[in-house]
Amino acid sequence: MSRNDKKSTVHLFAGGVAGAVAATATAPLEVVKTRLQSSVVAFQPVHAPVLATSAGPVTTPATSALARPGNTLACLRRIVATEGTRSLFKGLGPTLVGIAPSRAIYFACYNHFKSYYNAVFEPNTAPVHLSAAVSAGVTACTITNPIWVIRTHLQLDPTTKESFRYSAVKCVKDVWRREGLRGFYRGLTASYAGTSETAIYFVLYERFKENLRKQGLLENSQSTTSTDVIQYMIASACAKLTATVIAYPHEVARTRLRQNDGANRRYHSLIQTLVRVWREEGRHGLYGGLGTHLIRVIPNSAILFATFETIVRFSAAWSD
Repeated sequence: MSRNDKKSTVHLFAGGVAGAVAATATAPLEVVKTRLQSSVVAFQPVHAPVLATSAGPVTTPATSALARPGNTLACLRRIVATEGTRSLFKGLGPTLVGIAPSRAIYFACYNHFKSYYNAVFEPNTAPVHLSAAVSAGVTACTITNPIWVIRTHLQLDPTTKESFRYSAVKCVKDVWRREGLRGFYRGLTASYAGTSETAIYFVLYERFKENLRKQGLLENSQSTTSTDVIQYMIASACAKLTATVIAYPHEVARTRLRQNDGANRRYHSLIQTLVRVWREEGRHGLYGGLGTHLIRVIPNSAILFATFETIVRFSAAWSD
């Protein structure tokens, strides 16, 4: 195995493991965030009967608003009270099935495209990181989009602990029956738009790491100290916070394009969805669930990249 092939394999493995660890740790917040982004009933009153079915109910804005607790903690409590603790991990199966190959594909592609663009642009500059991040993001989300459609359907299913649980297999059958292959690629355009967030993130992350090295806060050796891990986590968190706030509306659009809102679908494309949400719900609609998303995404990103960098450096040190 050549040195480049070995490096790609390490990045593939490290990306998969890091993604799975981060996704499992923050799964409950992912469920809450997705429900707050959606326009279907996402939180049932504690003692009210559940009217939703696997087909996914359609609600008016007033009904939807009444069904939403006021903050992340209240949302978590409502889910546990009405659906059981297991419901905090709805969609985790598809997430784990998809996150490892998704992150693995992403990191491997990022490493590959970074090498490619280093030969096109000035090496290790912002254009290189930007181009590599966008190329890797488009590749990964195109391949794995069907998995995330299924995950969204499962996360939005409000069936209680006493009633029938919507399975991934049944979800796949329902999507195929209603829309065929096209149904598995809903929200793909919004995912493409989301590569802008990833691009901003990687540019900032690489810049923060370089600044830390210049200040002597990161070692250039292959060994990784506990201080290095903390610095990676801080750099990752700061970069992710900035990128997320800038690009967040695409997350809301993606969720609404993927949700099942009945026969009369209200959301059809990225631009149409953004315009409709803005007209009907204003800024709050475009940034629904942002607080929960930030609470989730910053530790998720920090855990992800700390795990990734540690595995890569450990592998490099072990092979020397």
